[in-house]
Amino acid sequence: MNREHILEALKKHLSDKRHSILIGARQVGKTTVVKQLAEHLKQKNKKVVYLTFEDPGILADINSHPEKIFDYTFHPDNLKTKERLYIIIDEVQYASNPTNLLKLLYDKYETKVKIIATGSSAFYIDRDFKDSLAGRKKIFELYTLSFKEFLHFKKADDLLEDYNQMQKRITYKSLKEKQIRLFFNEYLNYGGYPAVVLENNMTYKKELLAELVNSYMKKDVLEANVREDLKFFNLVKILSHQTGDLVNQNELSNTLKTAVGTIDNYLYLLRKCFHIHLLPPKSGNIRKELTKMPKIYFNDLGMRNYLCNTFGPIEQRADRGALIENYAYIRLRELYGLDALRFWRTADGNEVDFVIEENLRKGKAFEVKFSESQFKPTKYKKFTEGYPDFNFKPLVYQRETKKALDLLVF
Repeated sequence: MNREHILEALKKHLSDKRHSILIGARQVGKTTVVKQLAEHLKQKNKKVVYLTFEDPGILADINSHPEKIFDYTFHPDNLKTKERLYIIIDEVQYASNPTNLLKLLYDKYETKVKIIATGSSAFYIDRDFKDSLAGRKKIFELYTLSFKEFLHFKKADDLLEDYNQMQKRITYKSLKEKQIRLFFNEYLNYGGYPAVVLENNMTYKKELLAELVNSYMKKDVLEANVREDLKFFNLVKILSHQTGDLVNQNELSNTLKTAVGTIDNYLYLLRKCFHIHLLPPKSGNIRKELTKMPKIYFNDLGMRNYLCNTFGPIEQRADRGALIENYAYIRLRELYGLDALRFWRTADGNEVDFVIEENLRKGKAFEVKFSESQFKPTKYKKFTEGYPDFNFKPLVYQRETKKALDLLVF
C-alpha cells in the first residue's frame, strides 16, 4: 500500500476503537505519515498528541508504569470528557514491553483514547504480539516507494500523466517515454528508500544504502539479540545473490556452518524487519507438484543491489534477469497483495515465476524475462494445460510485440 492510500486508510480507521499500528522497515517514512495524520486531526479540531519513544526521558517514565504516558499527553480531567483523545506513538518498539503497554491502554481506555503507533523490528518480531493484541489492533504495512511515488519524490509529476496513460493503453506512444525509462532504470538500481531517492548524486546514493545496511539493519540485529552477527550478514549477502531462487535452509546451513534452526531464525528476523519476502509455492493437484521451498525476494531493490555490490546499466548486468524479476514481485505485491501471490514449480523443474490465485483453478500467471525473445511458450505447456483458466502472460523489460506486457507500464 502506498503512502497516499495508507494515509487515507488510517484516516478511515480513526473511528475504530482498535489501535492503528503502522509497521515497516526503518527509514521508509512511517514518521512522516503519522505526522501528516496528526496534522489532519488538528485541522479537525481534535485533541492529538505526538510522542516519540526515541526520547529516553519519556521512555524511562513510561517503562516504569504505562499510565505515565498521560504525564506527557493529556491531563486526567480530559479523560472524563466525552471527547475522544488521540495519542500518536512513534517508535513504540523501544518500550520495554510494547505489547503489554498497548494491551493495557486498550483494555482501560478503549472508549476514551485512540492509539496510533509506528513500529519496526523488535516490536513486530515479538512472537506474543499477534495473540496478546488480538482484537485490539489493525496493522497497516508501509514499504519503500513504488515507482509512481518515486516519480513524485523526484519532482517529475509532469511525467505521471504520461506514465498513467502508458499503463492504461498498451499502444499509447508517449513522447516522454525515454525520460520515464531513465527514471525507471534509476529505480531498478537504487530502489525506493525516500532518502536515497531524494539524493541525486549516485555516489552518495550508495553511501546512504550502505548506512541502511550497516547501521539500521545492525540495529535490527542488536534488538533481536543475534549472537553471531557476522554469519547473519553473510546470510543476507548470500540471499541477495539468490534473488528469485528457492531457499534451501539445509544448503544455507552447510554453507554457513550453522544450525538449520539458526538459519530459520535469521530468515524470520529478515522477514519481520521487512527486508525480504519468502514467496510460497502454489498448492495444486497436478502429479509431482510441488516444491515446498519458498523463493526469496527483497522488498527494496537498492538494498538488494548494495548487498550484491552490483549497479550499472540494466542491459549490461549479469544479474538483470533476477533484478527485473524482483521488481515484478514488488509491482505484483502492490497490485494484488501478498496473500494472493504465489509461484508454481513441479518436482521435475517446470516453473512459472508468479501466480495470482483467484481460486484453486482460476487466476493470473506471469513469467518474467529480460527480453521477449527469451520467452518460449512451449516451456510452459504443462502449466497452461494443467491450469487452462489462468490468464498466462510474459512480463518483459524489452518488448518486441504486443503479446508481452512491458514491466515498466504493467
